[in-house]
Amino acid sequence: MSQTTTQQAEVASTATLAPEQMDVLDQLMKPEIQESLTVLVANLPKLAEMTTILTKTYDLVQTVANDKVLIDDLKGGMEEFVKPIQDKAKGIAQAAIEANDRSHVESSTIGLFGMLKMLKDPQVQKSLRFAQAFLEVLAERQQQNR
Repeated sequence: MSQTTTQQAEVASTATLAPEQMDVLDQLMKPEIQESLTVLVANLPKLAEMTTILTKTYDLVQTVANDKVLIDDLKGGMEEFVKPIQDKAKGIAQAAIEANDRSHVESSTIGLFGMLKMLKDPQVQKSLRFAQAFLEVLAERQQQNR
C-alpha cells in the first residue's frame, strides 16, 4: 500500500510539472544522457581547472586591451622599428623616380667608351658586385632545389 501511495504521489507531482520540466526529465531518463553526465561529473576537476585558466586569460586580455598606456607604448615601439625602413624605402623610391626622369630627359646614347668610363665609378662597381653576388645566390638556390 505504501508503494501505491508513493506512486500516486509521484504521478501527482509529475502532473503538476510544467511541460519544459517534463522534457528535461524525459531527457534525463535516456541512457546516453546519463552516460554523458557521468563523464562530465568524472571530469569536473579538469573542467574547473580549465575554466580557471580561461578566466585568467580573459582577464589578462581585457586588461591589456583596455590599457591605453601599454597600447601607446606598443604603437610607439612599432613606429620606431618601422620608421627607418619606411624612410629608406621612400629614399629609394625617390631616387628611382628621379633616375627615371633623368633618363627620359637625356637623349644621348652611351657608347663603348662611355661604358668603360662608367666602369671606373665606385657606385657602378658597387652595383655590379651586388648584381654578381645576387645572381650567384640565385644560382646556388636553384642548384639546391634540383
